[in-house]
Amino acid sequence: MTTLTEHAPSAVGGLPRLLPPHRAGQHGGVPDLADHLARHGRPAYRDRPGALLGDLAAAGLTGRGGAAFPVHRKLRAVLDASAARRRAPVLVGNGAESEPASDKDATLLWLSPHLVLDGLQLAAEAAGADRAVLALHAGGPGQAVAGRLRAALGARQAECTDRVPVTLAPVPASFLAGQETALLSVLAGGPAIPAFTPPRVTERGLGGAPTLVQNVETLAHLALIARHGARWFRAAGTPDEPGSMLATVHRAGADRPLVTEVPLGIPLADLVGGLDPDDAVLVGGYHGSWLTGSQARRLTLDNRSLAAAGARAGAGVVAVLPPGCCGLAETARVARYLALESAGQCGPCLNGLPRIAAALTEVAARRAGPDLVADLARWSGLVTGRGACRHPDGTARFVASALRTFAADLDQHQRGRCLGSHPRPFLPLPGPPPAGTAPRPTDWS
Repeated sequence: MTTLTEHAPSAVGGLPRLLPPHRAGQHGGVPDLADHLARHGRPAYRDRPGALLGDLAAAGLTGRGGAAFPVHRKLRAVLDASAARRRAPVLVGNGAESEPASDKDATLLWLSPHLVLDGLQLAAEAAGADRAVLALHAGGPGQAVAGRLRAALGARQAECTDRVPVTLAPVPASFLAGQETALLSVLAGGPAIPAFTPPRVTERGLGGAPTLVQNVETLAHLALIARHGARWFRAAGTPDEPGSMLATVHRAGADRPLVTEVPLGIPLADLVGGLDPDDAVLVGGYHGSWLTGSQARRLTLDNRSLAAAGARAGAGVVAVLPPGCCGLAETARVARYLALESAGQCGPCLNGLPRIAAALTEVAARRAGPDLVADLARWSGLVTGRGACRHPDGTARFVASALRTFAADLDQHQRGRCLGSHPRPFLPLPGPPPAGTAPRPTDWS
C-alpha cells in the first residue's frame, strides 16, 4: 500500500503537516528544537489575548479529541468568563489518550513535541492564561513521552521560546481520565470521575478558574494556523470540515496499526487500502460505530458524510475486522472493558452498562435467546442521555451499531453457530506493557 499522505491535495507545505516528513516504516528523523525552528520558525505570538480568535474562526478548526467543537468558540467562552470574574484562566493540554484503539496523540507527542508545545503557548496567550498544564498518561510509554517532553521544555527554556510556565502532569491510563471534567478532577488530586454540568469548565475549572482544555493534536494545528493562516489550513479537507487530522488505522494482516495524517473528506476505502462489501469497519473508536463494507465504501472521513450512517469521525480511529473474526465477540470484549471503566456514579453506568456487557457476552457465547437480544437493544436505548458524561451514550452507540452490522451473525449465534475462525482477538485493549516498551507502538506515514 502506498503512503496515505499521497492522497493529500496540493497545499503550502503539503501533508504531513504535523509529523516530520519521512517514508512509511522508518522511525528516524525525530526533530530537535533547532530542526523544528528551521522547519516551522518561532511561535507566532500575537502579544494580546484574543488576537488569534479571528484566524481560528476563519480556519474552521475544530477539536481533534473526538467532539469536533469549534476551537474559537471554546476560547471565546474562556475569555468572557475570565473578564467577568476578573480571574486569569488556566490552559490544560490533553495528552491523556484514553481511547485504546488510538495511537495518534502518543505518536504526535513523540515525533513532534515542539509543535504541541508551540500550540500550548499560543493557546495560553489567546486565552490570557498565566499557566499551562500538559496531561500525560503515567507509566509505560507515557513515561518515555514525558521524558522527551521534559527535555524539549529544557531546550525551549534555553532558547527563550516560551512565555508561560508549563507543568507536566501524570494521569492514570483509564478510559475516563481523558474526559474533560474527569481530567480536571485528577489534576486537582481527585479521582477520574466526570462532573455534572453546569458550571462548564470554561467558567469554573481547575482550581475554580476558567479553564481551556484542548487535545494535543488541536494545539498542534493551532500552532500552524497562527503561522500560516486560515487559507493555508483550508487548502486541505472539505469546505464544511477543513484541514487534516491524524488517523489510527487497524488493518487485517498488519502487525500493528498505522498512524497517518490525512485530509478530512478522504474516502474510507482509500484510507484503509480498499474495502469489500462483506467487510465490517469500526469508525470513531470504542464510542464509535460499526459499518458494513458496503456502507463504508460510500463514505468519507468527515462527520457530514458519516452522519448519514449514524457514525462520527471521533478521534480518527478506523478498524477493518479481519475475515473470520467474530464481530459479536469483539464487541462483547470491548463492551465489558467499557463497563468496567465507567465511573459507576450514575444509573446508566452503574446498572445499564454491566447488564449490556453481560448480555453481549451471552450472545457471543451463543447462549442468548430472542428475549435477551430484545432486552439488549432496549437497554442500549435506555442508557442514552442520562449520565453525567457521554460514556453510556458512546457505549450504547457502539453496541447498537454492532447489532445492526452483525445482524446475520446474531441470527447464527441464536441458532448455536458462530462462523468466526480468527485465532485471536483483534481490537486492542489495555494490558501490562512489555518490558522496554518504546512509545512508538505504531507504524506511521
